[in-house]
Order: sequence, then C-alpha cells, then structure tokens
Amino acid sequence: MILFAAAVAFASASVGDAAPALVVPELDGKAFDLSALHGKVVIVNFWATWCPPCRAEMPALDAFYRRYHADGLEMIGVSADRPHDRSDVVKVMQTLSYPVAIMDDATVNNFGPPEVLPVTFVVDSSGILRAEFTPDQTPVTEKSLSDAVLPLLPQKSAAGVSVNPAGLDAKPSGSQ
Repeated sequence: MILFAAAVAFASASVGDAAPALVVPELDGKAFDLSALHGKVVIVNFWATWCPPCRAEMPALDAFYRRYHADGLEMIGVSADRPHDRSDVVKVMQTLSYPVAIMDDATVNNFGPPEVLPVTFVVDSSGILRAEFTPDQTPVTEKSLSDAVLPLLPQKSAAGVSVNPAGLDAKPSGSQ
C-alpha cells in the first residue's frame, strides 16, 4: 500500500499540471517554499550522493544556475539521502552554488518520493510544471536546460530592460 501511495503522489507531478507543494529547510537554515516563489522560474532537482548519474549532472545544473540566477532563475536540490548522511550531502555541495535540502526534512513534499534518481522538474513563473528530466528520457544537459528554461525567463530588451514574457498586451503594474 505504501508503494501505491508513493506512485500516486509522484504521478501527480505531471508536465502541464500545477507544481506540487514543497516546503523544506535548506541546509543553511533558510526556508524553501515552492509556492512562495510564484513569479519566478524554479528548477527542482531530486538527487542523492550515492547516485552516479545525479553527481554527473550536478556541474551542468550548477553552471546553469550561476548563469541565470540573476535573471530570475531559482533552484533547489533535494537530496534523497537520509538525515544521518547530512555530512555527505554537505561535502558534495561544497563546490556547488545552488541551495540544497534533504527530502526527509520536508514539512510538505507533495512531489512524493522519486521513482528514479535523478529527476529534475522545471516550474514556470505561474507555478506550472513545464519540463521533467530523467537520465532514461531527457537527461539534464546545457541544451536541455536552455531549451526548457530560457523561454520561461523574463526576456531582456536591447536596452537591458526586462520585457514581460506574458505578451505585448500585458499592462505594466500601476496602469489602469
């Protein structure tokens, strides 16, 4: 019965649907609440220290986060390691810049336990899942991240001013 519940919970994380709730303390103590990031594009990566494919994709995730964080990209790495392996997680993350948390510390994780690791989701600024990456389907690469994420980030005009990606007819804030 537990396996069935986990499959149902993870099955609810489907591209095109609203992102499941995720509230978890980051290793640095800051609170991560996916719903509080409405208006931002967010990458949610489930991984583990003992997972070679997870470790292999982390440099690409980190480089992408470093490159686009200033443009409104947020990210969380959610480790499937057990809390007693926290020191292993900290050691792996020493060379990476994006925030990380341990899945078992989550107060809310409606993604459920992952069926495969790594699995990475892209959530758009409206809170909708727009992409899912797994090694056997679409692996995380610079190109796959760029193709999925860049169209969702606010576009910059030639003058370097953000342009509303919602469309030309969107009214600026404060106008009637």
